[in-house]
Amino acid sequence: MDQRMVRTAWLSVFGLIVVAPSLMWLAIAPNEPLWDHLSVVTGLLALSALVSAAVLPSRLRSLNRAFGIESVIDIHRFLGVVTATLVFVHLACVVAANPANVALLNFETAPARARAAVGATVALAALVALVALKGRTGLRYELWRWLHVALAVVVITLSALHVWWLDHLVAMPATGTVFGLLAAIVVGIFGYRWAWRPMFDTSTEFLVREVRRENSTVSTLVLEPRRQRHGPPVNSWAFAPGQFAWIRLDRSVTAEEHPFTIASSAHMDTTEFTIRHAGDFTRALRRLPPGSPVWVDGPHGAFTNDVGAGAGFVMIAGGVGITPMMSMLRTAAHRGDPRPYRLVVVASSPEDLLFRDELAELRFHLDLVVTEVLRRPHDGWDGYTGDIGAGLLSMVLPEGQHPDDLDFFICGPPALVTDALSALDTLGVAPARVHTEQFDFV
Repeated sequence: MDQRMVRTAWLSVFGLIVVAPSLMWLAIAPNEPLWDHLSVVTGLLALSALVSAAVLPSRLRSLNRAFGIESVIDIHRFLGVVTATLVFVHLACVVAANPANVALLNFETAPARARAAVGATVALAALVALVALKGRTGLRYELWRWLHVALAVVVITLSALHVWWLDHLVAMPATGTVFGLLAAIVVGIFGYRWAWRPMFDTSTEFLVREVRRENSTVSTLVLEPRRQRHGPPVNSWAFAPGQFAWIRLDRSVTAEEHPFTIASSAHMDTTEFTIRHAGDFTRALRRLPPGSPVWVDGPHGAFTNDVGAGAGFVMIAGGVGITPMMSMLRTAAHRGDPRPYRLVVVASSPEDLLFRDELAELRFHLDLVVTEVLRRPHDGWDGYTGDIGAGLLSMVLPEGQHPDDLDFFICGPPALVTDALSALDTLGVAPARVHTEQFDFV
């Protein structure tokens, strides 16, 4: 299906989730004072936004492919803020409708429905604070992640109990049906994300063929599908060049997992992930012996040159941000793609420049020009140095090609992405032609 149609379909689904309950209530609402109406509508909007925010990061591959993981996470964060805002507006409307309702905030004396609402509000405030202070808490990512998930589950559960114990909207056939559908969506998608995929989906299991050392800080993990004893692979794995996946080392809901970009061609029997050694998890990956099982959740993402029909490609990579570019280049070589590819690689030192020999070989199979840029050049380096700027990018553009006919891919640390985006803006490149992927979206 065309990606524009997929995007339209997803936007329609989330649009219905957000507005349908409120519109249905307004259509059948009894004649009540304005503040009573507003308290119900704001509560319904908050609940709908909460459901959408919970569903978005649940690794639905079609959704991630349609919008890109960065956009999905950005919308998730935005809806989280919208949910919190609507909850406090809802509380204000409840008090405005009847000032005596302030007593409902007293947790000791309030009825169960109000206690659930207060608990959900406190948990939601804690969740917003956890996200806002992510970079300042000093928490390990795995601990931060599980706190995030636990608080989200508390908010959703208590919100559902609040609606149920109100015994108002759920008792009405129309709105009761809508609440049932919302509950089914959340339970179904959460069950898929947290139970089926990690515990029972055989398509996620791979075996290690080898771990190939690229340099002192980077290795390539080579995986192959798990096969039946005397038969074909158990899983069918297909990805678009440039996509990524989460890897974990245990078949468990609570197993630690991290996202890595696929580096191999989309037309190989094996799947490769080139990974920088940056912690205990990546060191464990580096020590895996051949035959070890790993579990792969993917592919995900829209960072791929399989979308669109650009006349050529300019790729800007920093460090291991070269991995999706290698996947695209390797796939293009397998396909005999005649379009021009221009790769700008940014590294701190020559030792950090990955795949130099292979890139030299790929030049014989593709219209490929590689430009290396060092942040800290050594004596004798006669290549480019410093930051990515408009002058450098204008020089690497394919001869005779207008920027609007090219697709630009940027992957690397946030500072590099910011510099590259600024340079492309100076060159007048249309935003729709620019595709980014950063390392800090999780």
